[in-house]
Formats: sequence, C-alpha cells, structure tokens
Amino acid sequence: GSTPGGVSADPPKIVPDRTDTPAVSQIRRYLPIKKPTAMKHTEDSIRNIKKSLAEMWSLVQSQVEKSSAALLDGNKELAHEITSREKLVDSYELTVDRECENFFALLTPVAVDLRMILSIIKINNNLERIGDFADGIAHFVIHNQTEKINTELLGQLQIREMFDEVICMLKLCKSALANEDSHMAGKVFAKDTVVDRLNTENVHRLATYMEQNPDAILDGLYLHSAIRRIERIGDRCNNIAEDIIFYLDAKVMKHLHTQDEQ
Repeated sequence: GSTPGGVSADPPKIVPDRTDTPAVSQIRRYLPIKKPTAMKHTEDSIRNIKKSLAEMWSLVQSQVEKSSAALLDGNKELAHEITSREKLVDSYELTVDRECENFFALLTPVAVDLRMILSIIKINNNLERIGDFADGIAHFVIHNQTEKINTELLGQLQIREMFDEVICMLKLCKSALANEDSHMAGKVFAKDTVVDRLNTENVHRLATYMEQNPDAILDGLYLHSAIRRIERIGDRCNNIAEDIIFYLDAKVMKHLHTQDEQ
C-alpha cells in the first residue's frame, strides 16, 4: 500500500548481517585481540627498560664477584679488568635513565606503572654506586695492596663472609624484582644486619691487629677502607629492596626496619 501522498508505507527490508553468523562468531573467539597502540607502546617501553636494567644488574654483580676474588687473592690483573669495565657500568646507568625519562615524557604513567618507573630510577642509581664500590676495591688492590692478605688476619676479619652476604643480597633483589616478590625482597634486610655486624666486629679486630703489628698500620687503614666499601654495597642492596617493596606493595619501607631493629 501507499499513503495519500504517494509514499510507500511498506517497512524497509532488513538485510541480515552476514558477518555476525554463529560460525563467524565462533571464529572470532580464537582471533587475537589487538591492543590499543598506546598500551602496546607502554608494554614495549617497560620491556626495554627492564631488559637494560637486567643487563646492568648482571654486569654490576659480576664486578662485585670479581672484586671479591681480586681482594682475597691479591689479584691485580683481575682488579685491572674491573676498572676497565667501570665506564660500561656508567653507560648502562645513562641508558636506563634516558629510557625512564622518555617513558615519563611520552606516556605519563600513573599508579603501578608510575611506582615501577620511580623505583627503577632509584635502583639504577644504587646499582651504579655498587659498581663504584667494586671499582674502589679494585683500585685498593692495584695501588695499596702490597701483598696477599695474611691468612690468619683474613680469617679473623671474615671478609669472604661479608662478600658472600652482599652478593647473595644482590641476587635476592634481582630475583625479587623479576618475580615481583616483595617477601623475597624483605629477606634482604636481615642479611644487611649481618653485614653491619661483621663490619663492626672487623673494626675492633683490625685495630687489635694494628696494635700488635705497628709496621702494618698503613696497610691496615687501607684495608679498612676496602672493607667499608663492602658494607656500603650491603647498604645499597638494602635500598634496592626498599624500592622493590615500594613498587610492588606501595609501602614506604625507608627507616621502618631500622626502627624495628632498635
């Protein structure tokens, strides 16, 4: 039929959407969902930052392990190898910093992404400082260590035990960040307490040794400076653990565990 004005009154024909058949819907369930470009860019940037940080971490850990062997064995060749790689550590620090700055500028992170980037910036700085301490120990071996540390004194000072603790702390922190495990990061605090205790005991033992061996006072002072650097590595690992917990749990741990210990 038609209206008095001559316009057809028949309803328009509805053409079925052939793209929405049951068969097509079933196929769509198994097709990958394309992520928005911004989200993919964010994930790619985070992946690159974490990759650079992991490479730097491995290098710094290697520097600490080699500084342990160089100091304990009086190995000047190994000490020179450490100093030659210090600039590479600095280069990695600049790379991670630049990637984090670009992330801030281009993606304006919020919430957990913001905490992660803030933590990585601080972890990056702490790793670079740990690399500096390893380099400082290497310079001691090259310029101030006249001979291998006396076996009896070495046993009294427990330098090997201090190195074992700080290297373990570095490994714990790296695993905690990779596995996003704040409980694992928390284990670092107890180890830092052990390192601090060993360092305090070493001051008294080294002082006693220098009293009994006046000719070795200068060497003893240089050695104390090297031991102090091991203790500072432990402090920096402690800072890294705090940063990991801040990222994962949004908890500010700075000073809290030291208050508990007191």
